[in-house]
Amino acid sequence: MAALVVTGCGKKEEPVAAAPAPAPVAAKAIVIGLDDNFPPMGFRDDKNELIGFDIDLAKEAGKRLGVEVSFKPIDWSAKEAELNGNRIDVLWNGLTITEERKANILFTKPYLENRQIVVVTDKSSITNKAQLKGKVVGVQDGSSAVEAVQKDEATAKSLKELKKFGDNVTALMDLSAGRLDALVVDEIVGRYYAGKKPGEYRVLEDNFGTEDYGVGTRKGDTELAAKLDKALDDMKADGTAAKISTQWFGKDIIKK
Repeated sequence: MAALVVTGCGKKEEPVAAAPAPAPVAAKAIVIGLDDNFPPMGFRDDKNELIGFDIDLAKEAGKRLGVEVSFKPIDWSAKEAELNGNRIDVLWNGLTITEERKANILFTKPYLENRQIVVVTDKSSITNKAQLKGKVVGVQDGSSAVEAVQKDEATAKSLKELKKFGDNVTALMDLSAGRLDALVVDEIVGRYYAGKKPGEYRVLEDNFGTEDYGVGTRKGDTELAAKLDKALDDMKADGTAAKISTQWFGKDIIKK
């Protein structure tokens, strides 16, 4: 009725000023995608709780950023789809920085150095990469081990099979059972398992190259990547990262 009265009197309504667009709200939580069967970076203890080196590092970074950190187990071979589909915000789980991944992922600066090692059983006769010819070699599907082996074309072509697994734990079980001749795996993971079962596994002197670990965000999340970089730099500077490293590896292996 009020609107009709105003119109009848011939009065013109003053246009209502548009409300200013709300300022972007800073993220109060970040969801970290990980392979929850990747010790000692991220895995479940006997109480089914997530623990690991990267878990502790990420939680500390979250505190410094003033955000709540949650962890979401994902299919590691689909990690880029999970990230760019906005189902997670960050990949933080022994993620190797590669040129191929840089096309779809924005990485922080490296925080850890890693190698792709070759693990065999202690009773195996294999002593070098050349002896992998005609053998079945395992890798985790979606891991940088796949790319590392394929880059060594001579060795890759000589294999009987490059067998891909959903996780390294299953691959190691097949290695112990004789269904694999060797496993190519991140040094940090391989040596962790070898240390857990003395006398069962042996690491070859030959390897498939050195690489760096970084934290991955979406290409457009430059602000988040910069904040994570600063948190990691601060943790390196004040010794917190070294302390976490020593707790998990017995020494400071953080890349400065």
